[in-house]
Amino acid sequence: MSGTLVLVRHGQSEWNLKNLFTGWRDPALTEKGIAEARTGAAALKDHGLTFDIAFTSVLTRAQHTLDLILEDIGQTGLETIRDEALNERDYGDLSGLNKDDAREKWGEEQVHIWRRSYDVPPPGGESLKDTGARVWPYYMTEILPRVLSGKTVLVAAHGNSLRALVMVLDRMGRDEITSLNLATGVPMVYRLNADSTVAEKTVLGDMSAAH
Repeated sequence: MSGTLVLVRHGQSEWNLKNLFTGWRDPALTEKGIAEARTGAAALKDHGLTFDIAFTSVLTRAQHTLDLILEDIGQTGLETIRDEALNERDYGDLSGLNKDDAREKWGEEQVHIWRRSYDVPPPGGESLKDTGARVWPYYMTEILPRVLSGKTVLVAAHGNSLRALVMVLDRMGRDEITSLNLATGVPMVYRLNADSTVAEKTVLGDMSAAH
């Protein structure tokens, strides 16, 4: 029995707009972010998808994105599980800083390493590898079993927590995943085989809009 997993990165947040490191801080969606979530919902509706359960992080921007999607596809009240395992990568001491200011303080090269390396965390924060270390077990124990039982599961989360999942699903290497950007509000639909490998992947939107 093959199930379906849909991943959606939250819409633009106020701190995305201001070019700030966000991490576990909790800004709201912008008007553009709300529109992106609704565009993603329309794409899901056009694709004929309805869901059995949803997962999201404990952060407002992901929860709001999920709420907007469920409202627009007519599934308000869907069982939803919120867990900090799906939170954005923790940027530690960089959280709340403007990215240009961070480059002035630590240098372009160092900030680039923190943002784009696989396993070098910023001070007090997490690397992508660290983020994966909490996302992957949660996926294996909570999300994957439901998909393999034939359910259609929606996950609304963040750029880095979803990159950790995409790395596993798409069998990407360290270099590939560090250069991957996920567009905000664009659903990625995975149909899984019984052995948890990907039978089919469909992106319902323009991934070139990633930033």
